[in-house]
Amino acid sequence: MTDETFPSTRAEALARLAAFAPRMGGAYAAGRNTDPGPGRRRDVSLLSPAVRHRLVTETELVGAALDRHGPRAAEKFVQEVFWRSYWKGWLELRPGVWDAYRAELARDRAALATNGGLRKAYESAVAGATGIECFDAWMAELRESGWLHNHVRMWVASIWIFTLRLPWTLGADLFLHHLRDGDAASNTLSWRWVAGMQTPGKHYVARAENIARHTEGRFDPVGELDEAPLPLPSPPWPAIRPLPPADALPAGPVALLLHEDDLHPESLLPAGARVAALAAIAVPERRGPTGCAPGVAAHVWMAVADGLARAGAHWRAPAAMLDPAEVPAWAAGHGLPVVTPWAPVGWTAEALAGLGLPLLRLRRDWDEACWPRATKGFFPFRDSIPALLDRLRPLPPGA
Repeated sequence: MTDETFPSTRAEALARLAAFAPRMGGAYAAGRNTDPGPGRRRDVSLLSPAVRHRLVTETELVGAALDRHGPRAAEKFVQEVFWRSYWKGWLELRPGVWDAYRAELARDRAALATNGGLRKAYESAVAGATGIECFDAWMAELRESGWLHNHVRMWVASIWIFTLRLPWTLGADLFLHHLRDGDAASNTLSWRWVAGMQTPGKHYVARAENIARHTEGRFDPVGELDEAPLPLPSPPWPAIRPLPPADALPAGPVALLLHEDDLHPESLLPAGARVAALAAIAVPERRGPTGCAPGVAAHVWMAVADGLARAGAHWRAPAAMLDPAEVPAWAAGHGLPVVTPWAPVGWTAEALAGLGLPLLRLRRDWDEACWPRATKGFFPFRDSIPALLDRLRPLPPGA
């Protein structure tokens, strides 16, 4: 696959899914860790910006892989889809980790104003002017495309933390600012994992040999990286909170409020649901202190507009794109119960909580099954994937 565009509508995402389905088995397993560079990638789907907003769902992705390749050949692809659900569940059970990240980020950003050496090193890294060729190239790619290969993200985070000695929160914030698939759980916890904070004492070290091998020789930063760093110290994991219960869909007509975390309401609500009014909000600018890149905002708004248009056609109901401040008047105008897809920990959940409205939050069966199992590390969660598949029985789109 050489198409380097990223789907912002469901139709585009379904087309990409169909095109990549033949490579979800052995090709993905063999090539997923290799990044030959923009325009040459064939073994990663480039679907993450669409999955992030559920323009296509995890059920559809896994269903397509299993339908095409069977459980053994599709194992690696299926596991990667479940990684996203594991991260979501892990943070949903420990929301204080997101709050702690935001607080530490505020302190680290304040230090930029008073520490000239830190500010200079940070600005050089952001500008891709460190002199480390691979890192600088990846910074340019991040700015220009709003996306990085997953293995590259690990290398960038490791170089940022251990070679450049920059605060991990500033790197995580930079990713959220630029990534089209930026996600509170996956981004925050992946940076913590690289640093050695997510699995205490176990960190990810970028090594020149690994980079040379998995970029097919495009880069070889031999002698430029700290390849023997210590992991960052980390406090113990916080106690797990019970997963808050979801709400039931009430009988009778409802109003549906969409947002960027789940844009396939046609599969969220049961057949026969009566949606009499529709609205959508999006607050990508609340990702972090500096908001988000223009390309990220454009992607989010296009995805939300697509979800709203599909929902309006599906239920034949009036649909409006609203500013959050307009939602209370919209709700009062129709007087219906307002239901909304469950927004996981992050900026959208914070925006919904700030509306001051009684919202009925609906959670997918996928999340209901996966999230409560994210109590330990990923490997115990991975062992439960066969049971989860048996329970969820995912099918590809249109099946």
